[in-house]
This record gives sequence, structure tokens and C-alpha cells, in this order.
Amino acid sequence: LHKTWSGLFRLLFPDHCRVCEKPLIEAARHPICADCLKEPAPLTADYFCASCRTPFTTPYPLVEAGLCGLCRRGMNGFDTSASYGFYEGVLQKLIHLYKYHGIYTLAKPLADHLMTALPRQDRIDAIVPVPMHWLKQWRRGFNQSELLAEQVSRRTGVPLLKAMRRRSAPPQAALSDHERRRNVARAFEVAKAVRGLHVLLVDDVLTTGATASACGAALKRAGAARVMVLTLARTDRRVAVPLVRVRAKSKTAGGW
Repeated sequence: LHKTWSGLFRLLFPDHCRVCEKPLIEAARHPICADCLKEPAPLTADYFCASCRTPFTTPYPLVEAGLCGLCRRGMNGFDTSASYGFYEGVLQKLIHLYKYHGIYTLAKPLADHLMTALPRQDRIDAIVPVPMHWLKQWRRGFNQSELLAEQVSRRTGVPLLKAMRRRSAPPQAALSDHERRRNVARAFEVAKAVRGLHVLLVDDVLTTGATASACGAALKRAGAARVMVLTLARTDRRVAVPLVRVRAKSKTAGGW
């Protein structure tokens, strides 16, 4: 029956995978082949911040118990974060199709990757999606973070709590890191009780961390005990630090 239905589907609705362009051979709720859905690889790195889990290529940015500069200065509003992969390649294409092309049925297969990245040992009392401004959500037709959060809630049994609202703020895309953080510093408000809760904050992509940090700070101001951020992908912002050999100054030659 499955083969018959798949053949009928291809006859009536011929299409190709939106990622690899190969012909679709099975009926599905989204125009993506099974291979492309499975292709994104988990995030790997040599070094991670002990707090926010930002990846690094060398240990040199990590001092004082393995903390990165933002965590040392207390600039992250959340306690820790987890992401499935880097925002590149097939994973980036899948997120773009999901987010900007209205293929909201990708929420379910993408949530498979979220569940892989979710730390199982951490306590979670409520799952909170990063909110969109109501006008932007009306134009897009859905909140991609909310659909992902719903999937995680169903699979973990942890209640979904739409606790946050977003005020109007200029778009983030063309802003620098500092401008992003200033732009969203007070863009979020908490509308439901979160006091004492360990909150899992769900979003699609962690870029500079400005939005996640602003949401985390708002949740903390409202009394949340702990905020963990979970995203499908994060931008690879690693910069290799070259190893420079420095020779000691010679006392006899007077040179370096």
C-alpha cells in the first residue's frame, strides 16, 4: 500500500528535493528527501566554554575555570546553551526552507535534531519558545521557535509555557554584535509566572547570542532559577588564534 501511494503521489505531484534536487521517491508532508533530513552532522569542536558552551579552536580565550569573555563579564543572560550543529551546509538550507519558505511541516523532523542536542541530565520545568513580534508572526504565518518548542514538549512531557512577548524593535540582520545586544536589551517581557523554574528556551538559530541573552535576562528578572538555551544551529564564530613563538630578550646580544 505504501509503494502504491508513493507511486500515485509521484504521478500526481512530481517534485524534487528542495535541497539536493533529486526526485522525491516517497510521499511526505515536506519536499525534502530522507537523506537530506539525516545529513546534518552534530556540532563538534576542540574546546567549549564551560558555561555557555561556545566552541573555540584553541583554549586561549578560555581562562578562569574555562569561561569565555562574555561569561566572565556576565554579559550572557542565560546559564548554558546547546545546539545541534553549525549554521551551514544542509542544516542551514533546511532552516531557511522551514523559516522563510513556509515549510512549517519541517518542524517535526528538525525537532529530531533538537532532541539529540538536548542535555538529558539537566532539570527542566518549562519549555519557553523565543517569541516573535505579533506583526512579524502574522506576516510569516507561524513562529518557527514555537513549533519546535511544541515538538520538544510533546517528546519530553515538559509543559510548554508561552511566557514571553516581544516588543517592536528594528531587525537584527544588519547590526553588529554590540548593536544587536543594545537593540534587544529590553525587547522582551515575561507575561506568565516563571519564578523558581528551570526554563528551557527554544529557538532555531543562535547567531551572536544577543536575542537569547535578552530573553534569558528577562526570564531571570521575572524570577526564573535557571535558563538553558536550545537551538537547532549556531553560527560558527570560531577564530583560529595563531601560535606565535616569542623569543626571550638576550642579555648579551641586546636583541630579541
